Amino acid sequence: MFSKLFWAVVFLGLVLQNALAQDPTKVEPKHYQLRFENEFVQVVNVHYGPHERSGLHDHPGGVVVVLTAGHLRFTDQDGKTKEVFAKPGESRWYPAFKHKVENLGDTSYDAVYIGIKSKTVAGKSGAQGGNATLDAQTEKILADYFGASVARH
Repeated sequence: MFSKLFWAVVFLGLVLQNALAQDPTKVEPKHYQLRFENEFVQVVNVHYGPHERSGLHDHPGGVVVVLTAGHLRFTDQDGKTKEVFAKPGESRWYPAFKHKVENLGDTSYDAVYIGIKSKTVAGKSGAQGGNATLDAQTEKILADYFGASVARH
């Protein structure tokens, strides 16, 4: 009886692990490194060496900015595949979805993924007549980039 219960728990654990995709910075730190996160966005550096592949994971919907060329295969949770040829400098929107990634190329692939975590920022700017308040780190980055102080609103 104990043996059947043990194997049932093990099986359930494996099924749940695959069914519930996870944050790639936690389950795939070799390929995904968190660089910045707040309540609105998650910025992740992406790196796949030649012919490397990931396990099942997910991201919030967002934009990937390609740094180096790549030939990638995405496999979703249902086994459907899509090949992508990425060019340096291009940006692409990806909706949230559970997937695996394989670098089909003979060279490394690098990108930055900016995941959108919340729609709250849209409600705090533009359409409401005000501007979103910048946190200190973002204000410093913008000030350094533009060479001047960014006024808080």
